[in-house]
This record gives sequence, C-alpha cells and structure tokens, in this order.
Amino acid sequence: MHPVVKKVLMWLVIAFAVYAVITQPARAADIVLAVWDVVSTAVVNLFRFFGALLR
Repeated sequence: MHPVVKKVLMWLVIAFAVYAVITQPARAADIVLAVWDVVSTAVVNLFRFFGALLR
C-alpha cells in the first residue's frame, strides 16, 4: 500500500474514533471494555495452553 494512502486511512480511522467517542461516549466505553475482555481472555488462555504443554 502506498505510504500516502496508508497515512490518509490512518487519519480517517483516528477521526472516526474521536467522532464516535464525542457523540456516544457510553457506547464507545462499552466497545473498549468488550475488546479488552476479548484480549485479556485470549492472553489468559494462551498462558494456560502453554502452561499445560510444559507440565
């Protein structure tokens, strides 16, 4: 991907995120908490998996 296109797309994503937080802060917080829950669950499960392999 061309660097200029990549930069424009990144700014569009950032602008949308700021817009979403400003217009619907409660919904944005719910989304962040849901994403955090998925990521933390994945990390815990990875540690459990590799821990079980080492036993």
